[in-house]
Amino acid sequence: MSQARRHLRPALFLAAVSARVATTGVAARRGLSAWPAPQEPGMEYQDAVRALNTLQTNAGYLEQVKRQRGDPQAQLEAMKLYLARSGLQVEDLDQLNIIHVTGTKGKGSTCAFTERILRSYGLKTGFFSSPHLVQVRERIRINGQPISPELFTKHFWPLYHRLEETKDSSSYVSMPAYFRFLTLMAFHVFLQEKVDLAVVEVGIGGAYDCTNIIRKPAVCGISSLGIDHTSILGDTVEEIAWQKGGIFKRGVPAFTVLQPDGPLAVLRDRAQQISCPLYLCPPLEALEEGGPPLTLGLEGEHQRSNAALALQLARCWLQQKDYRGIGELKVSRPSLLRQMPLAPVFLPTTHMRHGLRDTEWLGRTQVLRRGPLTWYLDGAHTASSMQACVRWFRQALHRRPRPSRGSEVLVLLFNSTGDRDPAALLKLLQPCQFDYAVFCPNLTEVSTVGNADQQNFMVTLDQVLLRCLAHQQHWSRLDEEQAGPEPGEPTSSLLAPHPPEPRSTSSLVFSCISHALLWISQGRDPVFQPPSPPQGLFAHPVAGSGAGVLREAAAIHVLVTGSLHLVGGVLKLLEPALSQ
Repeated sequence: MSQARRHLRPALFLAAVSARVATTGVAARRGLSAWPAPQEPGMEYQDAVRALNTLQTNAGYLEQVKRQRGDPQAQLEAMKLYLARSGLQVEDLDQLNIIHVTGTKGKGSTCAFTERILRSYGLKTGFFSSPHLVQVRERIRINGQPISPELFTKHFWPLYHRLEETKDSSSYVSMPAYFRFLTLMAFHVFLQEKVDLAVVEVGIGGAYDCTNIIRKPAVCGISSLGIDHTSILGDTVEEIAWQKGGIFKRGVPAFTVLQPDGPLAVLRDRAQQISCPLYLCPPLEALEEGGPPLTLGLEGEHQRSNAALALQLARCWLQQKDYRGIGELKVSRPSLLRQMPLAPVFLPTTHMRHGLRDTEWLGRTQVLRRGPLTWYLDGAHTASSMQACVRWFRQALHRRPRPSRGSEVLVLLFNSTGDRDPAALLKLLQPCQFDYAVFCPNLTEVSTVGNADQQNFMVTLDQVLLRCLAHQQHWSRLDEEQAGPEPGEPTSSLLAPHPPEPRSTSSLVFSCISHALLWISQGRDPVFQPPSPPQGLFAHPVAGSGAGVLREAAAIHVLVTGSLHLVGGVLKLLEPALSQ
């Protein structure tokens, strides 16, 4: 088939759908369906989530993305088709005031800071993020809160049926994959709920990402860049930077943070190519000069970079809308790198300070203290984010109150998915000198019946368990290679001040998160109190001996990391209110 014929059918279909939608007039432009919404008696939130889960066949979509990595326009054309079938046109999205943010580390935290700052001005905000931790409705937020199950259901079914009605058996006109559907739904929600602005987090990519259908954002941001999703984005940080810079739009201001020289130069060239004004954010210290130190709601030194970017994004948006309280400008310093202009240096306003202080973003440098147990939750899954996680964890341990008597135990709970290098991530965790390393899949329970938000149809239980066993083998090899601390490397803050003798870490694999938490907590977490464990669960010698150690310990410190989905499963069990 010729290239022209391959593009003919989707083009004709787009024209047909566009004509149909055009007849709806104002209703379509406001995101309202011209077709009556089907009544769904008895269709509850979980029914909607189960229907959404049938769209998890995005393995084929990701393969398509890999093949078309050099042709992002093909991805955007496909998204235009879905948008038209959903009852909207690209022009309708121009009505939204959108702050568009991408990156490989810290983009979600940057979005959370930005949204909270602008909400502190009394604005009605929308927020689209990925992935969710406990419930899928977390991905679409109004005024910082996940949309309610009722609102999710209200918007889900009309959109789902509209797309079902306009599909056919061909590969051109199908149902959108999971993330694309949620992106479409977010646009409909934000238009119908009439938000003042929407902060939109890019998915995996940049240039070809389905959120890049946004053609007139108010401002764009790129957080820290590193190696991630190499099978899709590219093998080098320069290739990844080029892809992430694909969200730049002509004449739309964009901001980024200090990057290694290669990525920064690539971003500069990408911006210049399309006439996008790109600015480098000054460090947070420059904005704090002359005023009290800024307090951040998220722990960790690396969050200061995300906060600095968020302040620039918020101020730029406020300036465009002629808000008075945007921060008094200070004397601007020239960029030390001289590769791009330095963003304004200003004194953050009271609203900005309160926004940074009040930001909450679950699963990122989060601490839960429960009796003798302290849970440290961070969804780090790249080398750079894991390095930041380890620094934060060790600093938190250093500041912890020490028990007057009794032992302290360190436990790692880890899983890694996708095309990440688990051996590299585990190696970064070695200096923490854990007493126990526990591995389990991102499954809250062995059976996901009644737990549609956590279902993943793209992998089998056997596959995820084999991956966990591989993680355990990586850890054991690293443990054998580790003869002791590196010269000049401080020992674990939980050990005696004298250098310890080389020791090995006991490791275990459990079939689900619930069983792992049962063993780690030993019934000592006052909130997580499940029924008695299955018979034989702790029959393994390491599990049996470790259970005694954990029951007698004065304090247990548990780091949960490697995957945001793992962190989400842990939060679901430790914080039951999040599921309500």
